[in-house]
Amino acid sequence: RLFHAAAVRWGSRSLASDASAAREPSAELVEVPLAQTGEGIAECELLRWFVSEGDQVDEFQQLCEVQSDKATIEITSRFKGTVHQIQFAPGDIVKVGETLLKMIVNGSQVVPHDSLASSPDIPLGVDTSTSPSREGNAPRGSLSTPAVRHLVKQYGLSIDDIQGTGRDGRVLKEDVLNYAASKGLLQEAPSALEENVGQVELPEGGKPLLDPHFYEDKSIPLRGYQRAMVKSMSLAAKVPHFHYLEEINCDALVQLKASFQKENKDHDVKHTFLPFLIKSLSMALSKYPLLNSSFVEETNEVILKGFHNIGVAMATEQGLVVPTIKKVQSLSILEITKELSRLHEMALQNRLSTNDITGGTITLSNIGAIGGKFGSPVLNLPEVAIIALGRIQKLPRFDDEENVYPSSTINVRSLPYIHT
Repeated sequence: RLFHAAAVRWGSRSLASDASAAREPSAELVEVPLAQTGEGIAECELLRWFVSEGDQVDEFQQLCEVQSDKATIEITSRFKGTVHQIQFAPGDIVKVGETLLKMIVNGSQVVPHDSLASSPDIPLGVDTSTSPSREGNAPRGSLSTPAVRHLVKQYGLSIDDIQGTGRDGRVLKEDVLNYAASKGLLQEAPSALEENVGQVELPEGGKPLLDPHFYEDKSIPLRGYQRAMVKSMSLAAKVPHFHYLEEINCDALVQLKASFQKENKDHDVKHTFLPFLIKSLSMALSKYPLLNSSFVEETNEVILKGFHNIGVAMATEQGLVVPTIKKVQSLSILEITKELSRLHEMALQNRLSTNDITGGTITLSNIGAIGGKFGSPVLNLPEVAIIALGRIQKLPRFDDEENVYPSSTINVRSLPYIHT
């Protein structure tokens, strides 16, 4: 999903000299912050940059990709200009309102603001993205990559205090490590460390010692969907609920799916059991609408939902996510199959939009997809019910006359909020 970087804070500088101001348009150094990407979103994780310092950027061009608790969003540029300085590296957490990057743009694109901070003029035509000078009219801030800035931040240093040895005065990783060593933050400078590479002594017998770091605990921050999982599961544990487990004969469903697949002429469509079960749930909700509702604790009310927006839990590398198939009561099996396939593909690519994962009224958790027979799902509040589906398996069963016969069965566990 594209998100326009509409909100812009200003560290404004006029880049037009007195000599050129009369004949050339002025330029401004503007700060592009992370704007509000959704209701209740206070921060996002920066996933990747599409631009680098010094790049020319067009209006509406993609700048970067961020991920909130709810969705992955692409931030686009409001202006046409040059990327002057990138403030964050991939993996950093950026709070709403913090500056993502600074851009040099034509002054005609800028709408003046009462709170603009004035600063010295810089002659137009100076390549501020590569000039190493920090004197006179050059914009503040040393040249470096986001990774180097992140390293500087780790050591608690100021990048303006570090003398860059790279091209045009760019601060390199080695510059940061050397400076940190001079301040006593590192025991050895990187050159000394490199000299000792390959000089590790082995103990008697020729067996190397295990790296002591092998036994150290590691702290892994939870971000994106994983953090949302912790939040939603913690909330669900606070509400009263109960479990109900039932075994259902699926012989007719197996035959129905086989007939659909036999008549299928679209090779891009593969019929599975899940779309049939989703449609079956929608038909059940028409008969029992109380399960398709939400409970408002503040007013002690139950809101019956008009649409059957059925969420389907999906496991991804980023964590568990629940995209939603909208208005299932008006969709055919084929339409559900195609929409489910689209959502699954977007989830695997971490490309789900906010609309894809919001607005659900009830959730299905298909634990049969990972081989599970039954499970205990957790409510996806403010929904009042969730259903866990096990895998369909053929088992021996007895008929009314105690004759053994093969039966395709599935375990279904429902978890309703106690008010229902």
